[in-house]
Amino acid sequence: MTDPTTTTHPFSEANPVRGLPLHDLDGFTHHWVDADGTRLHAVEGGQSAGPTVVLLAGFPQTWQAWRKVMPRLADRFRVIAIDLPGQGHSERPERSYDTHTVAAHVHAAVQALGVSAYWLAAHDIGAWVAFSLALNYENQLHGVALLDAGIPGITLPETIPTDPARAWKTWHFAFHLVPDLPETLLAGRERDYVGWFLKTKALSPDAFDDADLDLYAAALAADGGLRASLAYYRDAAESARKNHEALNRHRLTVPILGISSSHGSIPDMAASISPWADNTTGAVVPDAGHFIPDEQPEAVAAAIADFVTGRD
Repeated sequence: MTDPTTTTHPFSEANPVRGLPLHDLDGFTHHWVDADGTRLHAVEGGQSAGPTVVLLAGFPQTWQAWRKVMPRLADRFRVIAIDLPGQGHSERPERSYDTHTVAAHVHAAVQALGVSAYWLAAHDIGAWVAFSLALNYENQLHGVALLDAGIPGITLPETIPTDPARAWKTWHFAFHLVPDLPETLLAGRERDYVGWFLKTKALSPDAFDDADLDLYAAALAADGGLRASLAYYRDAAESARKNHEALNRHRLTVPILGISSSHGSIPDMAASISPWADNTTGAVVPDAGHFIPDEQPEAVAAAIADFVTGRD
């Protein structure tokens, strides 16, 4: 087992993204771990003897998408938020970003932190990874909460709608697949792009302030972050293929909590996953758009806590 490197200093030798400001969260500690050959950044706090809850964020965010939820879980659980490969302060490898490859890195990071079995909650692309992780490491999971995400090959539409009332939610999937062009158009304009996602897809444009836009734009711009973020979309077909390959062997038996929102992308996460899973329940968070952990952190924390304590 690898010992984590613990530091709050932005220029730690363990930190592979040294030029990006490192933000602290009261009561939590930064770690970098060797996760099967890729250094991943984790932020950990809470009750060391309690059940472990691992949190994954999606595009265009970092672990800080959970910063309002984490303190609300910390009084009862050990809480670990992990930056995915290419995200935040995690290493940006050149190799595959299909969700089964990434899931193996995430699971290795959790094990490196001394956790043998855990609960997993994930949003957006983080939920893509969590679904694939559940397919491969079910025996090490107590339960998985998936927040507002279409899963490649499972619930993610294969075509982009042309109706303007719906197309604005998914148009970027095709754009991100185009080789080189997104990098050319977005380099130096990361803040504008991040701002469009956060302001447009949240129910209230006031859910994110200028500091939030600066934080996520800087992470996207730093050391290949844009390339890595786009790679998840460019490898989505491989993620879908591997998801189907795994589902041909077995269905999901681990408990799944689907968390939707009143104004999100997927109206009923539980129903969308239930054809492939034996044990699904659902929750709908009111007064929220796509970015549920930022918009309604208290409700999200309560849903996750109820999920863990109701089955633990």
